[in-house]
Amino acid sequence: MKVIPINLKKECRGLLPEVVEVLKKGGSIVYPTDTLYALGANACNPVAVEFIYRIKRSVMNIALPIIAKNMNWVRELVFMPPKLEPKLAKLWPGAVTVILPKKNIIPSITVGGRRTVGIRIPNFEFTDRLLGRFGYPLTGTSASLSGFGDANDITKIISQFEGAVWKPDLIIDAGRLPASLPSTIVDLSNIKPRILRQGTVRAERVMEILEPKEDNRNIN
Repeated sequence: MKVIPINLKKECRGLLPEVVEVLKKGGSIVYPTDTLYALGANACNPVAVEFIYRIKRSVMNIALPIIAKNMNWVRELVFMPPKLEPKLAKLWPGAVTVILPKKNIIPSITVGGRRTVGIRIPNFEFTDRLLGRFGYPLTGTSASLSGFGDANDITKIISQFEGAVWKPDLIIDAGRLPASLPSTIVDLSNIKPRILRQGTVRAERVMEILEPKEDNRNIN
């Protein structure tokens, strides 16, 4: 397990080749996002995803959320009704994870055998550049193991892996991230949107965009 310190306020491009090399080999990383630190691997690589479950000490029927670079990527990864896209464009990039039917490019292990996947586009320059350089979606599950404190504290995150059998190959240490809730999760796989988790973005705001109230005023 290698730890690389970075300053997010400065140019980070010099770090990306090493990170991408780890990911291309099926490795795993801890990386900062616009909410918390995440545990990432190629979401399209079943072997890489299996290691994420082992590191998280999770059973493999728990779905992992993924992150994408832009809306073009989202179209390639999930089935998204055309009328939904302009609404999601008001929420993304940002801290809203939406659940939609997945396409076959996302392996079953990534979603715990489900037909849907949670996906979002982070509002974060580092992840944007990393995804652009790597070319594949990453798993975006919290880097904090159950019972090991907040996922914005890199010191706690690093310490939780001490003595562990399964560890991430690379940890990107951007220091302590600002206190933040995780992303808000909304299920869009059925007819009616359903908020599954209240997070950074208010549920009311999400629903206002997804189901805007019709203007019932009479037009004379």
